[in-house]
Amino acid sequence: MWTGTAFALAAGLMWGLVFVAPLMLPQYPPALLAVGRYLAFGLICLPLAALDWRELHALRAADWWAAVRLSAIGNFVYYLCLAAAIQRAGTPLVSVIIGTLPVVIALVSNRLNASRDGHWPWGRLAPSLAVIALGIACVNQSEFAALEAGQAGAYLQGAAIALVALAAWTWYPIRNADWLRAHPDRSPRAWATAQGLVSLPMAVLGLLALVALQALQPPGMSTLPSDFPLPLGPEPLAFAGLMLVVGLLASWAGTLCWNEASQRLPTTLVGQLIVFETLAALAYGYALRGTAPTGLALLGIGLLVAGVVGALRARPVHTPAV
Repeated sequence: MWTGTAFALAAGLMWGLVFVAPLMLPQYPPALLAVGRYLAFGLICLPLAALDWRELHALRAADWWAAVRLSAIGNFVYYLCLAAAIQRAGTPLVSVIIGTLPVVIALVSNRLNASRDGHWPWGRLAPSLAVIALGIACVNQSEFAALEAGQAGAYLQGAAIALVALAAWTWYPIRNADWLRAHPDRSPRAWATAQGLVSLPMAVLGLLALVALQALQPPGMSTLPSDFPLPLGPEPLAFAGLMLVVGLLASWAGTLCWNEASQRLPTTLVGQLIVFETLAALAYGYALRGTAPTGLALLGIGLLVAGVVGALRARPVHTPAV
C-alpha cells in the first residue's frame, strides 16, 4: 500500500511539471511547446522500442492507426490547448479545471460504457459535482480578482481553451482503455511505446508546418512572429533542456510510476490519487509566481479535492444481463 502510494505521488509530482513549463518559457508559442515535448518523447522511445520489438512487430496497421489517433488527440491537441490556456489564464484555474478529469471520465463512461463497467447513479454523484463546481468558482473568483486591467479577455480565453484540453484528455483514456480491453494479450508498456514512436514523425511534421506557417503567413498576423528563431527559439538551451526533462519525466517516467501504482493499489484508490497531479501543479504554479494562494483559493482547492474523492467513492451499479 505504501509503495503504491509513493509511486502515485511520484507520478503526480512529475505530471505537475507540464503545467509550469509554458510559464517558464512564456515567449514560446504553445504549438512549439507541444511539438518540442513530443519530439523529445519520441526520441526517448526509440531506444525503449528495443525492449518490446516483438510486441511492436506484432501490431497490425489498424493498431498503428489507432496509436496515431490517440497520440494526435491525447498528446498534441491536449498539450497545445493546455499550454495556451496556462499562458492566458495561469496555472491555478487551469489546474483545477483539469483536476476534474476523474469525475468527467466517470460521467462520460456512464453514457458510453455502462453495460461493461456499470452505471454511476446520478443521485450519488450530484453532491460531489456541486462541491467541485463551487471549488472551481472559488479559485476562479480569487484569480479573477487579482487580474490587472485589460487581462480579463485573455483570462476568459484561457478558461475556454482549458475546457477543450479537458475534453481531449477525457477522450484519450477512455479510447485507450477500450483498445487495451479489446487486446488483453498485448503489453501495455509496448502500447505506450508505440504511441511515443508515432509521436516522433508527427512532431517533425508539426515543426515543418510551423516553419511553413511563419514563412507564408500574411504580414501583420501574430500567429508566429517572422523574427522568431525556429526551431529552438530565442533560448535554445533552456527550451531543449526543458523539453527533454518534460518528455522524460512527464511523458515516460510519470506514466511508468502510475502503472506501478496501478499494479499495487485498488482501482478506486488509484483514481483518487490522481489528485496528486492537481496539487503538484498548483504548488509549482504558486511557487513560480512567488505568491501564496489566497484563503478563497485554498477553500476552492479543498472543495475540489473533497468533491473528486467523494465522487470516486461512489460505486457503479452493474445491471445483470438478461
